[in-house]
Amino acid sequence: MLQRRAFALCLLLLAPALAFAHGPTPQRADETLVIAAPPEAVWAVLSRFGSLGEWHPLVKKLEATGGDASGAERVVTLEKGEIKEGLDEIDPAARRISYRLLTENAEAIPVSFYTQTIEVKPDGAGSLVTWDARFYRADTTNEPPEDRNDEAAVAAMTDFIKQGLKGLQAKVTGK
Repeated sequence: MLQRRAFALCLLLLAPALAFAHGPTPQRADETLVIAAPPEAVWAVLSRFGSLGEWHPLVKKLEATGGDASGAERVVTLEKGEIKEGLDEIDPAARRISYRLLTENAEAIPVSFYTQTIEVKPDGAGSLVTWDARFYRADTTNEPPEDRNDEAAVAAMTDFIKQGLKGLQAKVTGK
């Protein structure tokens, strides 16, 4: 009985400290777009890891090394700076590409880490493109400034993905 009371007392004393020690939580941005083109045509553009700068309107410059195999890297220049990404997986059979942030730049995108997956599936005569991102905000302290909090991270990633999907659509369809 004494052990239970001691344990309960410890929990009561620790509860306030735990309430302030929460830190950042994982965030997500998921978008889809139907493109009026066969999956093979969409995949032909998307599967080249170094081609992001050819179709994403927010990318000012891109330098890629390592080709289109796992382990390839790219330095992506955006309006407010550079980020570095690494290719985790490319699966031609599933038409899926996954990559992660290697070097952050909170000025460019207000996140401290992310993984992203883009997948192309048939949708009638066209293609359903799904772009999923999982990430943490730029400032991982308990009280981040507004430009580096969860909301800023979600807004920036969602905008990046939506503009990327529209750019991919324009590249593939010519519209």
